[in-house]
Amino acid sequence: MILAPTDDAPVSARPGPAGATPLSDGAAWDAYVAAHPDATPFHSRAWCEAITRATGHQCHLVSARDGSGQLTGLLPLHHIRSPLFGEALVGSGFAVGGGLLADDPAVAATLAKDAVDIARHLKLPSVELRGGTVPQHEGWRAEGDVYAGFARDLAAYDEAELLAIPRKQRAEVRKALASSLRVTTGRDADERRDHYRVYATSVRNLGTPVFPRALFDAVLDAFGDDADILTVRDEGGRAVASVLSLYWRGTVMPYWGGGLAEARRLRANELMYYALMNHARARGCTRFDFGRSKCGTGPFAYKKNWGFEPRPLVYARWLAPGEKPRDTNPDSAKYRLQVDLWKKLPLWAANRIGPLIARGLG
Repeated sequence: MILAPTDDAPVSARPGPAGATPLSDGAAWDAYVAAHPDATPFHSRAWCEAITRATGHQCHLVSARDGSGQLTGLLPLHHIRSPLFGEALVGSGFAVGGGLLADDPAVAATLAKDAVDIARHLKLPSVELRGGTVPQHEGWRAEGDVYAGFARDLAAYDEAELLAIPRKQRAEVRKALASSLRVTTGRDADERRDHYRVYATSVRNLGTPVFPRALFDAVLDAFGDDADILTVRDEGGRAVASVLSLYWRGTVMPYWGGGLAEARRLRANELMYYALMNHARARGCTRFDFGRSKCGTGPFAYKKNWGFEPRPLVYARWLAPGEKPRDTNPDSAKYRLQVDLWKKLPLWAANRIGPLIARGLG
């Protein structure tokens, strides 16, 4: 069965030959996610609706119920469309987690089967699940050698947090603390503008198209007080590093962050993440989730330098017979020329063209 929260929400019922009628079951979705111990923010209705509003990618919510009508499992899937990267059902779109959320393995297996049925009905080549149980059915395969996650508990107070950082990295943080840099936090229009400018510049410099600004706004609006922006500014007040974070069940998740070219010289990133640890603790958080990084990359090594131990992330993919996985990896040899050219684009051009490309990454 497929749920849809309201008649006008951007989440649809399961597609069928005769179309589909949305159901007003948003409260059931919210309640199930709130009660399930393995739920992530990427299972939430807030995330799924924000993605659809910002990108136009439709969300199909696969669900299961018991004999009394109570939810026993759900799987949000975004239908990602891109002329460059192809199409896929992704659970969830633009997320680093999600996947099958169920009361038991039998329900998870049913959800996985329904996901494949939807892909076949829509004539899509693949289903991508980022986390959760790996389905064991034919056509599914586990992928656990690409990404690692980094998370640890926060210390009890600021100085203890500093001492928890390995010596070499701690010295860099101390230098940043002694500098003229200052930190601001918030969700207002100025913070949003500065964050997007810094983030867009950062990813352009890496040769990657930037996501639409509407995506950041939609997530901030959907999560309310459970999301904010922390920005590091130079002595003139100019933003040089900034991160948009989610707060979920006592864990802070720095999700979209970046810095200008001078951020490294100023040690702005060091101050940003240390300040976020303390800011999150003041909000009541007890854990810091540094997010995922590709194995063997610079960001992977950077997070290890902070004292975080990598934990392999296992994703799952179903492929229709004869199909190949989408290639959305900017480090792929296929995109090497495009990446090099993108780094040379003027920022205004990258910000104009980038969202049209990046929305298809999903």
